[in-house]
Amino acid sequence: MSRTAKYSLLLLLAAAIWGFAFVAQSAGGDAIGPFTFNSIRNLIGVAVLVPVILLLDRFGYGKKPRNKKERRKLFLCGSLIGIVLFLATNLQQLGITYGRSAGKAGFLTACYLILVPVIGLFLGKKPGIHIWIAVVIAMAGIWLLSVSEASGLSWTDIVLLLSALAFAVQIILIDRFVADVDGVRLAAIQFLVCGLLSAVPMLITETGSWAGEAGPLSAFLRPDAWGSILYAGLLSCGVAYTLQIVGQKNVPPTLASLLMSFESVFCVLGGWLLLGERMSVKQIIGCVLVFAAILLSQFGERSRK
Repeated sequence: MSRTAKYSLLLLLAAAIWGFAFVAQSAGGDAIGPFTFNSIRNLIGVAVLVPVILLLDRFGYGKKPRNKKERRKLFLCGSLIGIVLFLATNLQQLGITYGRSAGKAGFLTACYLILVPVIGLFLGKKPGIHIWIAVVIAMAGIWLLSVSEASGLSWTDIVLLLSALAFAVQIILIDRFVADVDGVRLAAIQFLVCGLLSAVPMLITETGSWAGEAGPLSAFLRPDAWGSILYAGLLSCGVAYTLQIVGQKNVPPTLASLLMSFESVFCVLGGWLLLGERMSVKQIIGCVLVFAAILLSQFGERSRK
């Protein structure tokens, strides 16, 4: 297996974790406020990565900053990506909590698949024609897979599309900075920034008597909320986002976004396995199309090289 293929599998694993996280996010949105959910989950992600960083340093696998200049660069890169992640995750959680099913949210968020190569064009990057063909096939598959109702755009749809734009920017920023700094430290800083920023609207809008049962205190009292938070914090943040950063070191950003968009497939599978939802013939066709697009992107990349 080639080096690119190995790191592509890491991105596919991250997509699986994120796909099942839509179920957790939907349940978490019913239990507590969106900003509370994201603040706690990101801070849990930091807590998971700190011992990982210490272990990697101890065994010589870490990339510890050697001087003040490298530490400043790491902090600035992580903070910038954390701000973008704050926008992306909270817009996504707002869309899931206040309007859309996990399936349609998965499709709309996966629109970063198109936005990454479009933004890349303005940065002087030209993906191969096979990637564009794969993008079209994947988007058609994601539509068949995730969207079951024929409704127009609502304000939550717009919020989710803005979330997709923010995720596209995050992917490009990681591709830009990950080669220069330690990936695990970068992930920890972005989670810390995202968690702290999410705490600000949490304290303003989701605490006090007006917050009712959606306040942060309920997160510590309700087992159903903790199940969702722990999955999102330990796996979605602590594991999947770290896999994204490590995987993107050896995978082009357009191909990386295509692989990670497979989360919509796992989103539907999660609803089927955990919530008892059944897949229609149209959704099965969507799965086949998305899988075909991923194969095209892989084989096409190898043939071009």
